Amino acid sequence: MTALTVTELMKSYAPGVRVLDGVSLTIASGEFFTLLGPSGCGKTTLLRCIAGFLQPDAGRIEADGTRLDTIPAHRRDIGMVFQDYAIFPHLTVADNVGFGLKARGMKAAEIAPKVVEALRMVRLDGLADRLPADMSGGQQQRIGLARAMAIRPRLLLMDEPLSNLDAKLRLELRADIRDLQRRLGITTVYVTHDQEEALAVSDRICVLQAGRIEQVATPFELYRTPASRFAAAFVGAMNFLPARIVGGGLEFAGQHLPMPGATAGAVEVAIRPEDVALGDGPIGLSGTVSNIAFLGREATVQIETPFGRIEHLAANPSADLLASLGRPVRLHLPAERIAIFAADGVRVPAAFA
Repeated sequence: MTALTVTELMKSYAPGVRVLDGVSLTIASGEFFTLLGPSGCGKTTLLRCIAGFLQPDAGRIEADGTRLDTIPAHRRDIGMVFQDYAIFPHLTVADNVGFGLKARGMKAAEIAPKVVEALRMVRLDGLADRLPADMSGGQQQRIGLARAMAIRPRLLLMDEPLSNLDAKLRLELRADIRDLQRRLGITTVYVTHDQEEALAVSDRICVLQAGRIEQVATPFELYRTPASRFAAAFVGAMNFLPARIVGGGLEFAGQHLPMPGATAGAVEVAIRPEDVALGDGPIGLSGTVSNIAFLGREATVQIETPFGRIEHLAANPSADLLASLGRPVRLHLPAERIAIFAADGVRVPAAFA
């Protein structure tokens, strides 16, 4: 198992267009570490710098204290799984999986059992002689995963490996990838723009925006205690409502909540839809139901209030709730579930007196 350290990494594709802006990370041995963010945030560029496909402008990349960024890509002992599978259409499944082993100078007699083992790990037993064209997209991605695993790399890098698959296959393969990574203990860096995918598979997640790190945290910490407005908005649904801190308290929805020591200024109150409760409470609002989306085991209810629209997520919604379109409702926001963000997007400690 390998620990990976990235220090002050910089990368620009053109003058004034900085894709990585001083990124520093420490990834533990055996960790499943996900780079999450929107298109253009720098996550794939960072992955390609680690792989050796791109040379950073500045900074260091180290594996167990040894410089990687000064070593050619083919000597870094890294397995790579690509978004578009990147398998050879003219080679059989077995030859695709054994390609990296052959490139390392191994003999056919040594390669064969390793290929069999890799195919077993990804549940492609018995398909060694097929051509990729005869296989589904999910099976083709399993070939790419088996090829990366066959060489037993010190690091496994995965660049949006599920984005070309349908919803059912995505769920199935992401569970298999996580299970396989846990069993083998390979340090893995995984790139995705899919927040649900990141929450489901990761030990820790790094949220990137415009080449900079917004937050590094466990899935639970990231979802429950986002450090910035961007992280809060990008990971999961979030309600944002305008408020102000004045006179040592939060003025919000016509109420004054004491916040001793808080800095005065405009802020936003944020709360997850599942934390919004219907009924009365200490932080209460009135509104009108403007939209209901029934999703089976849950429903999203949009409520228009004088202070903005609020979304409520109801688990196991009742028939009465589903028939409440246009009705007035009362709702309340539990103080312990409220997050507050300053104008610069940084989270403000919400210690209500």
